Amino acid sequence: MPVVAIVGSGALGGSIAHKIAVRGRVREIRLIDPEEQIAQGKALDILQSSPIEGFSTHIVGTSSLAGVAGSAAIVLADEANKEEYTGEAGLALLRRIAAMENSAPIVFAGATQLELMTRAERELPISTDRLVGSAPLALESALRSLTGLLLNGSGVEIGLTVVGVPPHAAVVAWEEASISGQPLTSHLPAHEIAGLNARLPGLWPPGPYALSSAGSRVVEAIIHGSRRRLSCFVVVQRGIVAAMPAELGEDGVRRVVEPFLTGQERTRLENSMR
Repeated sequence: MPVVAIVGSGALGGSIAHKIAVRGRVREIRLIDPEEQIAQGKALDILQSSPIEGFSTHIVGTSSLAGVAGSAAIVLADEANKEEYTGEAGLALLRRIAAMENSAPIVFAGATQLELMTRAERELPISTDRLVGSAPLALESALRSLTGLLLNGSGVEIGLTVVGVPPHAAVVAWEEASISGQPLTSHLPAHEIAGLNARLPGLWPPGPYALSSAGSRVVEAIIHGSRRRLSCFVVVQRGIVAAMPAELGEDGVRRVVEPFLTGQERTRLENSMR
């Protein structure tokens, strides 16, 4: 079974480690953080919950970045007691990661890492297929939840896609959205859809629980493959990163699928990527 390396043992990194461990589909999780004692303590805490939750995934905490070597996926999260990895420090970290592991996909799990992902594509010798941002999936989940509440139902039954660049340039493909297999537009009047569009910027950034759920699902899709298309930040063209539905596999992004959009939605998407 594969190994996952999570760089950062903050609230987001620890939550992702727990969600992946509970699923029981990886052999080992390496929680990597300069604050080794915090990483080890969090790893031990998760491990001690395994008899209750019934998983056998091994979890270790370490300060050595060499732990990324040989992993099937690398997650970039948040350092203990600090913010998500971003800026020059994040870029320097990615440069070190690229020197140690040159094939594993890198999942940017944070909501503030779009610029870092864009710079990594432009400045580092990393294949664009290896760069994936999972935060748009969390935004999509939040919107599904709100839509479900409007319909007095569950967000689980809602299918919709968010593309573009959140928070202010995110676009929802409402024409292809559905609820229990039926067109969503036949259940929601135009003014309620407009209201949901207006609330979309306020849903960004998602919280650590939504982000960790999204990150863990993206990691699992990379490791085991998935027929489901997940909304992720991907490199759509040289120097441009945006949220799009993507098919993922062990090599990262296998295919980007453009959703069905109205003329107005397509114009907004194109403007978001300029």
